[in-house]
Amino acid sequence: MQAAVQTAHANPESVSNKAYWAGWIISGLLILFLLFDAVIKLLPLDVVTETMATLGWPTSDGMARTLGVLTLICTVLYAIPRTSVLGAILLTGYLGGAMATHLRIGNPMATHTLFGLYLGVMAWGGLYLRDARLRALIPLRAG
Repeated sequence: MQAAVQTAHANPESVSNKAYWAGWIISGLLILFLLFDAVIKLLPLDVVTETMATLGWPTSDGMARTLGVLTLICTVLYAIPRTSVLGAILLTGYLGGAMATHLRIGNPMATHTLFGLYLGVMAWGGLYLRDARLRALIPLRAG
């Protein structure tokens, strides 16, 4: 395993061109969605504070902006190749908190509660497709 990780570090270009671009397309869609989410929280729009009230969170502009800043920081870290793994880890924690919030109030499982899981799969899936080091660290094998 250690040899595979060292090989991937020595040759980060071992990801196929198709996988690399598929990974960036998935990651790009996620990044665009999260940037949109951060911006509406930074403003904060009425839909944000109304949703926060429904979820049982404080509805202050400060709370909305704090969540927006957290989303923005995690997203920027994810978007930068050198810090993308750190960004993915932080996004996983952030999205896990969102899932716990939806679960706590009994929102529908497939559409609301698991939405954070869907975004997390996009984050890690996109990163996995475009980063040979992650593939070496977590090899997926058929059979």
